[in-house]
Amino acid sequence: MQIALLPLDERPVNVRLPADVAAIAGATVAVPPDAALPLHRRPGDVRVLGDWLVEQCVDARADAAVVSLDMLLHGGLIASRVRDDDLATTLARTQVLRTIRAARPRMPVSAVSVVMRASDSYIADEEPDYWTRYGRDLHALGGDLHRGFLGQPTTPRGAQARAIPDDVRRDFLRRRLRNHAANLAAVDLAAEGVVDPLLITADDTASRSAGSLEQVWLDQWVRALRLDAGSVMVHAGADEVDAVLVSRALGALDPNPVRMRLVCAEADGLDRVALYENTSVGAGAASQVRASGSVVVDTATDADALLVVHAPDRDRGDWRGDRPDDAALAPVEATVAAVRTALDSGVEVGVADVRYANGADPAVVERLRDEGLLSELAAYGGWNTAGNTLGSVVAALRACVVGKRAGTFDAGAARRLLVHRALEDWGYQALVRTRLTGPTDPRTGQDPAAGAAEDGYVERTRQGLELLLRTLVPGARLDRVGLPWHRSFEVDFDVHLPDGWDA
Repeated sequence: MQIALLPLDERPVNVRLPADVAAIAGATVAVPPDAALPLHRRPGDVRVLGDWLVEQCVDARADAAVVSLDMLLHGGLIASRVRDDDLATTLARTQVLRTIRAARPRMPVSAVSVVMRASDSYIADEEPDYWTRYGRDLHALGGDLHRGFLGQPTTPRGAQARAIPDDVRRDFLRRRLRNHAANLAAVDLAAEGVVDPLLITADDTASRSAGSLEQVWLDQWVRALRLDAGSVMVHAGADEVDAVLVSRALGALDPNPVRMRLVCAEADGLDRVALYENTSVGAGAASQVRASGSVVVDTATDADALLVVHAPDRDRGDWRGDRPDDAALAPVEATVAAVRTALDSGVEVGVADVRYANGADPAVVERLRDEGLLSELAAYGGWNTAGNTLGSVVAALRACVVGKRAGTFDAGAARRLLVHRALEDWGYQALVRTRLTGPTDPRTGQDPAAGAAEDGYVERTRQGLELLLRTLVPGARLDRVGLPWHRSFEVDFDVHLPDGWDA
């Protein structure tokens, strides 16, 4: 099986992770040539990307397509925030999907469109240049626009937003208006049956924000059009969606439903709202399961897979912000016990470690490792936001179930992805990156891996990850360590497992 993927952007989580998920079930993913893809702030070539997608779906006869509308319409996720194309030019690019649907009326074509974020920072890496001066004020402005819509009072930070220059405020809001119109056009594509399903996701948001308000409006149109609950889904996330929709496409290998049960050792854990999200972890997990084409069940006896959620801490620790200082061991012990019980049930088990934002809970990973439970998992994740983590674990779990049913399961691919995610989410995000970046507040835009410091940072990263990898898998090797966007936030590397560990 081959899946044509027009990814959200060129980073490994949007290109490599979906391919790794597909490989678990013996499928392959085709992506556009590097020259056509974006490179950080440089947009992708939208004409070449559209032509490539048509060629893959119509001429090369891909079995399914997963399409990022941010890539198709703007040239990538960052381009959707910084590109100046007008609305008419942007929406005209949706014709590519109608061409594909006319030529392949029965081919599965799923799509994702991302609600434009407003980062609570002064970092312009992924935003318009004026973010270095007004970023946090624009974030506050969005929150107060949402409160005003609800008839709620504004906040002191929102009052500061009144000092934003008129031209900056207008540019920010017009970009939001264009992108909101593009998301409405995406809903119309779903209503036409051009794409199914459509995921509309939002990352780096808050309960009161410009993005959350736009989600309210989009939800209203979905309800007004009486679209099927499974055809359009709106939830938190972004970088995990390519992998989730690839896992959904794997259903062509085995049409039987994949049933997943959510497990959380803390009684109110699934009701908590994680940092950078605007809905509960339980609701987000259930939505990710449905987005993958799987179903949520209430009992372990009905489940093909168990998703164990290590719940957010109440203080909402963040490895890239207010760093965790929660030393409570009871939640760790409870999650480890839940994993042990889940593994005893004999079904596929994945752990979604959402205790902290932007990295794993070292205590739970190390306990799972030391008790020999980590290597028995089908999937693990503990990176960036809760939505990112939940979606990636759901995707890998589903791929394991489908691959085994279809007789195409690749145990080596599953093991490599498991180890990669553990090393990146625990080893890099929570430990190595935290040590190397020190007390630097990333919201200020300072990065110890920037510019001439990058080579030294990469070498120290390699040394730290090699030591940690040996504690996960003795005899494993690390190769090709690098920083995809030449900053400390994300890392990429290859892991080579010893003989016998990938079987």
